[in-house]
Amino acid sequence: MAKATITFEDINVTVTVPAGTRIIEVSEKVGSAITYGCREGDCGTCLMKVTEGWNHLSEPSVLEDKILRENMAGKHNRLACQAQVLGGKISVKPV
Repeated sequence: MAKATITFEDINVTVTVPAGTRIIEVSEKVGSAITYGCREGDCGTCLMKVTEGWNHLSEPSVLEDKILRENMAGKHNRLACQAQVLGGKISVKPV
């Protein structure tokens, strides 16, 4: 199975995870300040900035894209509850 490394810049922690893992699952475990509300992609609370490796994440779903637009998110912003790692090296931080 493919692996990926995720660096949480707010706490300077890097972890290795299997492909398919959602960022929010790891964020909770390592104590990153990426917060969440619904975990379903509806509230936009878990908005994060992907500073490296945005191309190593799943494409935004229609729902995530809608929430990102409603929150006027930047090009490299994603919802941690929706973004799944595909592999490679990824760095994120809370917005």
